[in-house]
Amino acid sequence: MRLATMKDGTRDGRLAVVRHDGAALVPAGRIARTLQEALDAWDRCEPLLRALAADLDAGEVAGEPVAFERLHAPLPRAYEWVDGSAFLHHVRLVRRARGAEPPPTLETDPLVYQGGSGVLLGPRDPIPLVDAAYGLDFEGEVCVILGDVPQGTRAADAARHVRLLCLANDVTLRNLVPDELAKGFGFFQSKPATAFSPFAATPDELGGAWRDGRVHLDLLVTYAGARVGTCSAGPEMHFSFFDLLQHVARTRAFTAGTILGSGTVSNADRARGISCLAERRMIEILDGGPGGNPRTPFMKAGDRVELEMLDASGRSIFGKIAQEVVP
Repeated sequence: MRLATMKDGTRDGRLAVVRHDGAALVPAGRIARTLQEALDAWDRCEPLLRALAADLDAGEVAGEPVAFERLHAPLPRAYEWVDGSAFLHHVRLVRRARGAEPPPTLETDPLVYQGGSGVLLGPRDPIPLVDAAYGLDFEGEVCVILGDVPQGTRAADAARHVRLLCLANDVTLRNLVPDELAKGFGFFQSKPATAFSPFAATPDELGGAWRDGRVHLDLLVTYAGARVGTCSAGPEMHFSFFDLLQHVARTRAFTAGTILGSGTVSNADRARGISCLAERRMIEILDGGPGGNPRTPFMKAGDRVELEMLDASGRSIFGKIAQEVVP
């Protein structure tokens, strides 16, 4: 089952069920007005939403064409947006880019930060360029949307709390990061609004690609009209979503409607390409030797980025994030 949120002039939009081919949807207001409402009453709403999805797929209810520009993020605002950094190759590269060493517990203790969740971008919403000097970058990620998570949840029990999966473009202002982290208090201004994919999918939609708390599919990244990444989101995710959930729930509970991110999908094999510009820039520095400078600029007005993930049949599981940078 896949769900979407239609823009209707309200803050939280209107929940809809998406047809299997992703070309049509039907509002689900008679079951739950919003995705948050459905998450709050998941045991009651899930079977009803699945029945509506089955009717839509069978042609027993009339759907309307999907208009991606009229879709919010699945959760237009979330109770919490917690982002990890589970792909350690990315951590090592970007740390080298700013002359910082990875923490000694890199492989045993997940890195996480809490992003802004009150204003989230839809899949076709533009990316505002406040100041080119800030170093605007995209970051392709996989995310899970959670149900209620008790404090102390263990990785072995984490699967029961995963309701949906989606993609994210976790926009970063790279040139603001070093000074913020030097204060020892984490990201804030360097992390503007994150964008999310058109559809959120239940884990069974991924079939065997969802296993061990990871999505074993490629994240396709297109930038400035060229494919720049075909990055595997599975084997090199050092900490699974189950591991991340155990980590963040160590001292606190989470409410339904919390989003948990994987961090930038990243592979050691350069042939896989990139999911963010910072990695390309770091590779250029390394290849240039001592005193080398990156050739790739950060994003500018008019640039476009697209993020998508296909299943084994070629179906776009989460729909495509397609954004343009605007002044």
